[in-house]
Amino acid sequence: MTQSLKKETHVRNSCTLNKAIADCFEKLTDEELLLFEENHVVLTYKKGETLCKQGSMASHIMYICCGLVKIYMENENNSLILKVLPGGNMIGLTALLEGSNVFKYSAMAYQECKVRLIDINAFKKVISQNSAFAKEVINILCENLIQTQTRFFSYTQKQSYGKLADTLICLSCNIFKCDAFELNLTRKELAELTGLTPESVIRILSKFKADNIIVMDGKTIQIMDMAKLKMISDYG
Repeated sequence: MTQSLKKETHVRNSCTLNKAIADCFEKLTDEELLLFEENHVVLTYKKGETLCKQGSMASHIMYICCGLVKIYMENENNSLILKVLPGGNMIGLTALLEGSNVFKYSAMAYQECKVRLIDINAFKKVISQNSAFAKEVINILCENLIQTQTRFFSYTQKQSYGKLADTLICLSCNIFKCDAFELNLTRKELAELTGLTPESVIRILSKFKADNIIVMDGKTIQIMDMAKLKMISDYG
């Protein structure tokens, strides 16, 4: 547990967080790590499976060991992606709010995920007795707020080219950490993440390819001109 919770290893933009979330577990004592060890389970979720449902009881804090998860809010007619989380992030921290014991959003596996579920009461106990750990959790919550604000700025203020450029930068720098990566998302899922239509995503990807900004080979995308892509993200 000590090794599995300690560091699993970003460019800040609108897609995901740029902090190594697992750093907070470095602040735990051996006794507190043992408490988490005795109050957790590890589950595997297949692509498309729901990890948590908006409004459901939050009995655990979820630590993503590996995989890719989308966080979104929904109503009867629509849904809005808030962020995408790779391994090393946590789900459910908003349930730590006093008097709140439900998930404020839903989470779904974009690809197969292994998730460590830590009992929320054990998590709260450690926060109350370990100020260094509590400080790190506050930092994570602040990062979440900044990320959400940045995402909504991108979603409401950027044009379609800037939105897609922003998403590709996130996938390269924060998710896959490589200029070339296999994109296991459908064009519909990429469009949903970007806030565009699938037709617009296909058209803009073709334009980026024609301008030698990216190279596409099946599901593999390689970013050839990151500087230009960042310029499009900033001004597009």
